[in-house]
Amino acid sequence: MDETEPPRLGRIIDYLGSTLLRVVAGPAAAGRAVSSVTIYDPSDGVRVEPGGVLLGVGVADPGTVRSLLDELGRCSAAAVLLKEPAPLTDAIRQAADRLEVGVFEVSRAASWDQLVVLLRTVLTPPEPAGHGDEPAEGFGGDLFQLANAIGTLLDAPVTIEDRSARVLAFSSGQEDTDHGRVQTVLGRQVPARYQQLLTERGVFRELYRSTEPVFVPALDEAFKPRIAVAVRAGDEVLGFLWAVVPEPLPESRLRAFADASRIAALHLVRDRVGSPADRRLRAELCARLIGGNGDRAEAARRLGLHGAPVCVLAFEAEPADDEIEHAGTVRRVADSLAVHLAALHRFSAVTTLGDVVYGLLPVPAADSDRAALHVATDFLDRITARAALRAGVGRVAPDATAVIRSRADAEAVLRVLRHNGNGVKAATARSLRAELLTLRLADALDQDDLPGQTAVGRLLDHDARHRTDLTRTLAAYLEQLGDIPKAAAAVHVHPNTFRYRLRRLCEIGELDLTDRDARFEALLELRLHQFRSVDAGS
Repeated sequence: MDETEPPRLGRIIDYLGSTLLRVVAGPAAAGRAVSSVTIYDPSDGVRVEPGGVLLGVGVADPGTVRSLLDELGRCSAAAVLLKEPAPLTDAIRQAADRLEVGVFEVSRAASWDQLVVLLRTVLTPPEPAGHGDEPAEGFGGDLFQLANAIGTLLDAPVTIEDRSARVLAFSSGQEDTDHGRVQTVLGRQVPARYQQLLTERGVFRELYRSTEPVFVPALDEAFKPRIAVAVRAGDEVLGFLWAVVPEPLPESRLRAFADASRIAALHLVRDRVGSPADRRLRAELCARLIGGNGDRAEAARRLGLHGAPVCVLAFEAEPADDEIEHAGTVRRVADSLAVHLAALHRFSAVTTLGDVVYGLLPVPAADSDRAALHVATDFLDRITARAALRAGVGRVAPDATAVIRSRADAEAVLRVLRHNGNGVKAATARSLRAELLTLRLADALDQDDLPGQTAVGRLLDHDARHRTDLTRTLAAYLEQLGDIPKAAAAVHVHPNTFRYRLRRLCEIGELDLTDRDARFEALLELRLHQFRSVDAGS
């Protein structure tokens, strides 16, 4: 179906199915265009657009139904929905056929509120990823078709659920299951009581651990047996397939069910990552958000991130001699990161600015930068790249509109990791506070800001002219807190040689190492020099 066309009545029938409603009178023309949903208000009369659906809340009298049909026929409405048992008479059936208005009977177990949400979700045309406050989840036609295909394969009613036990799609035939499944479909969520039972019985633990289907015996008298399998993208669990079955499946159907989970994984990853056009749009919105350009609140809203704590992850590769090869590495990192983050959170976003790849990751709490670091480290362990990669994790921003500070943190962490050269591949801003403070001082101070030549400055000049390494000796002494044996070992010389060099550097640099202020000044200037040298080299 063209996404610009209005949805058809057949789409509602297929998606909601006989679990929720069934046609009891009038035509059920699958091709009939449906425009809107209206709740009946006796005090306001019938105000329905052509092609609209009227929810007959509180309508239980045949005479009222007959009058409504006349009004709906004049409005060219598509259908009226009535609660079970629908008050039907021969006159109502004849009027529905003559006026071409369908009469649907709604399950007594379904609330009108649930029905309104479901209908409006079905009728809302799909938007590109990032549009709307809450992008509709799980109403892609492909997922429902897949659920029906799996249901046909197993001869069993099937649901496709995410990791939070929310229903993304379901097959037909749910009315023949049990109360728990019906409530699951109606509420688009597995009821809390059944989630607790499944957790206590270790079912979820087994699903996360196993790559094979798991048979779940009846939990109680009202719960029929199930077969379930995790939907995985690599080691990441994206969701689950559940089928109501009377007994364990034979081997051939178990294999088919396992194969179906791999097909479902492709759908879920594709839906999360989106089409190439969707990805470009999200990348542009992400760039606007972290770059502070334009309406950041609107960008956050369209990304689905408004009001949510988020963390910026920044990734960079060691530069390559071949610019084309380096550009290809950056592009592969961005594509891989988009898939990796999408498997973790559907509202994540990725963009590339210059040679740095940025990821926006929604996090559950303000102190979740450690969890974000785990995500970054896990990604670095998984990705195959010719160049070495680093990752910086910024502070958690309380709202997506405040991510600029988190981006600055993540970039600063990359600079520190570049400078340290100690093999650490990823770090959070919180874990590098001292280094980040030094970095900011280096950015704020000019080399010529301090009056007169400093001790470190004199040593640097001497090393440059005479090819000595006295500044390295001084750095080792200060970093080892004056412990001569440890400092000598750090620069691989004998302690006596180290003592001689120490006396020489004190003479040349005019440095008094018994003065604590002189030691502090020298250590600080050495750190500033190291940062400036690395930045100049990169």
